[in-house]
Amino acid sequence: MVTVRVPATTANLGPGFDVLGLALNLYNYVEMEFCAEGLIIEVEGEGGSGIPRDQTNIVYQAAQKVWQKCNYDCKGVKIKLTNNIPLARGLGSSAAAITGGIVAANALLDYPLTNEELLQVATNFEGHPDNVAPALFGGLVISIMDEEQVFSHKVAIQTDLQVGAVIPHFTLSTKNGRQVLPRQISREDATFNIGRTALLVAALLQGNHDLLQYGMQDRLHQPYRACLIPGMEAAFQKAREAGAQGVTLSGSGPTLVAFCLQNIDHICQEMTSAFTEQGIEVSIMKLLPDNEGARVINGG
Repeated sequence: MVTVRVPATTANLGPGFDVLGLALNLYNYVEMEFCAEGLIIEVEGEGGSGIPRDQTNIVYQAAQKVWQKCNYDCKGVKIKLTNNIPLARGLGSSAAAITGGIVAANALLDYPLTNEELLQVATNFEGHPDNVAPALFGGLVISIMDEEQVFSHKVAIQTDLQVGAVIPHFTLSTKNGRQVLPRQISREDATFNIGRTALLVAALLQGNHDLLQYGMQDRLHQPYRACLIPGMEAAFQKAREAGAQGVTLSGSGPTLVAFCLQNIDHICQEMTSAFTEQGIEVSIMKLLPDNEGARVINGG
């Protein structure tokens, strides 16, 4: 049996739409072992009542992609999932499930695939690498697709940078989050985001956190997704006024994440008040960057 720990992720970080992702120290656990025959799936924690226990389970499906690539015929497997990452909130729950499945499946076969090959498998399954890459590698990961091939680069992040996650109590699927986006953008907006993305990466590389408030500005997706998240723009403003270094929508939302060096409690409470004014309940998580990514912590 192997046990894999997989981090949550926050994608885009404002301007880096479908390109940037950061791993966070909130974890799901996947336990996997071969058995004589059949499929047994147990689930604890987030989404415990709604996650499939049959062959439609994405952890199992992701594992099968690895075994198929390695020409291994799995006769039976037992999987136990312990989930701490909220589902459909923009914190990479599906990427964590996919990553946990492929890493565990690879470990059970004694690691025939490299991490780069696992990233390709995960990206093919997920459709884009912005969440699965940091879930696999940890840290800040810059990912691009060249036709069907994925290329990525990891940057370790200083862990004195705190991340306050304000999680509204409603779900928002990535599909719905993409449906509100325009099919075309202006050259001015493209230039705006290119500059901010470059500045953001440079600021994180050099630890120049004062630049994050500018580097996290975006015109490609957040202004359009605001209609799906009442209170978002007010929460952004309150976070900045309370001293956040930067604030952004996490993935397609509805979670908002504020990057802070201090006063994280005050910043999160201020953001919460913006949602309370809209009649929306939220949960707060105080997190840090995770620079390790998915790890086999038992067996393998």
